[in-house]
Amino acid sequence: MTKNKLEQFAVWLALGAGGLDFCTGLGLVFVPTVLLKLLGAAPLGSEALVYLRWIGAFVAAVGFSYLWSLWRRDIALLRAALELTIWFRLAAGTYSAWVIATGLLPLSWASVPVADFALATAQIWLLRRGVFR
Repeated sequence: MTKNKLEQFAVWLALGAGGLDFCTGLGLVFVPTVLLKLLGAAPLGSEALVYLRWIGAFVAAVGFSYLWSLWRRDIALLRAALELTIWFRLAAGTYSAWVIATGLLPLSWASVPVADFALATAQIWLLRRGVFR
């Protein structure tokens, strides 16, 4: 793959990851019960919904970091977003895989660690290939 193709792929990946996280985060903030139902999760009490909305704000902010760099058309900022969000994705993916494996969350949540690990892997691969240097 040429460097130009890698960079095009990185832009599309950032747009997809950013859009996914931003929209998911906003959904967790504004309509958490709808998203929980889609994931097959049990309804939560009001106190738990407060924490879920808080997590949603963080997820939306992570997604916004990709989108902000694209909107600004700042290559250095996009590279930094790709580097930094790897750690967020690995942390979220590891934790969510653990709670699914231990039965604290149902298997219907498996898309969370799968997406996080896949995106972290793709971002690591792109950065090691020298994208946006």
